[in-house]
Parts: sequence; structure tokens; C-alpha cells
Amino acid sequence: MNDAAPDIGPGAVTRLEAVEHRIQRAARIAGRNADEITLVAISKTHDAAAIEPLLHAGHRVFGENRVQEAQEKWPAMRARYEGVKLHLVGQLQSNKAEDAAALFDCIHSLDRNSLLKALAKAFDKLDRRVPCFVQVDIGDEPQKGGCPIPELPAFLERARLADIPLAGLMCVPPQGIEPAPFFALLDKLARDNGLETGTGLSMGMSGDFETAVKLGATHVRVGSALFGERPAQG
Repeated sequence: MNDAAPDIGPGAVTRLEAVEHRIQRAARIAGRNADEITLVAISKTHDAAAIEPLLHAGHRVFGENRVQEAQEKWPAMRARYEGVKLHLVGQLQSNKAEDAAALFDCIHSLDRNSLLKALAKAFDKLDRRVPCFVQVDIGDEPQKGGCPIPELPAFLERARLADIPLAGLMCVPPQGIEPAPFFALLDKLARDNGLETGTGLSMGMSGDFETAVKLGATHVRVGSALFGERPAQG
């Protein structure tokens, strides 16, 4: 790990501590152990100057949306900070499957047959099998991506046959609607499909991660509560 602390103010570390406290409190209310919950810091669009304060504070799990962006900024930081785990949380194009398999430690957006085949081929080629969450179209919003609920059992079976390590299920609830029923449904889908043992639920973001924790989330994907609003895209 880098010996010298980045030249920063207290904001990033304070936000990290606040988010961790909120996760612990939500877990306690639900009778859960907070150690069962992984905080994925969503660092997409943020540069090293914004990310390194969290790394120096000891946080090691980060999420990126795009393969190319992660390829550009993470190798140097990984060389300085040991133990970093990178999660791909955005939609993955099939032609980027091999690059994603080489770079990421977990993929949260397995959602269609073409990607399943591309990842299986990449895992075999690299002799590396990356755990994947199957993204579920929990709110029947095809524009978001995600496996339709009626197709989920068959899709999970195809993933198992392809020797894809299943990390669990992931969802992004519709905006502007109470998320709790969607989180509860994802938990039910996991149990109905035999995923309750040794697998997880990737659900909850900055605005609703406490609700997700109370309803069984094992991975929460938090960006703005840690980094502030994302920089404007040019």
C-alpha cells in the first residue's frame, strides 16, 4: 500500500465512515451481521484523486461501469494498493467479455444468452472463472437490461451448465417507486431458484441501500453517498 496519504480533506473518509455506520445500523435492525454485507464503492467517472482517499482509508472493493475506463485508471492504483477487488456493475457488451474476465473480480450484469456464451468462452480461454450476478429485470423495464423474471430459471440452468460461477442475483428497481417490494421479490427469486446458500443479492444504491440491507442485500452499490455527485460528462 502507498505509504503517504493523499493530500485531501476529510470529506471522503467522513462519507465512508457515515455509509459504513448506516450499513451497520440497518443490519442491526434486521438482526443481521454487517460483516456479511459488501460495500461496493461505485467509482465510475471518478479519477484517482477522488478514489485514493478511500483506498488509503482501507476500502478495497470498487465498482466500475465500463471496461475501458477501468482499464485506463485501475492498473496504476492496483500496483500501489494491495487487495483491490474490482466489480463490473454496468452493462457488458459480449465483445468485451474477455477484457472484463481478465480485469474484474466480479460481474454484476450477466443478463442474456449471448453474454453468457461469450463469458464462458473467455473464462475457458483465460483459465479464470469470475463470479457473476445474474441481473434480473425486476421492474419489467427492458431498456435497463436484465433477464426477464419468467426466463430466470432456464437462464440460471444454462449458466450452471456453462460452468459460470453464480454469485447470486442483482437488480435495479424502477426509479420513483418504493424499492422495498422489488428487493423482497429478488430475495424470493433467489430462494425459489436455489440460490440462498452461498450466493448473494446485489441490490441497493445511495438512495436505498439501508432498505436493501434490511431485506437481505449482501452487496450494496454506493456511489454518490461516497464520492458526491458524479462529474458532468463531456
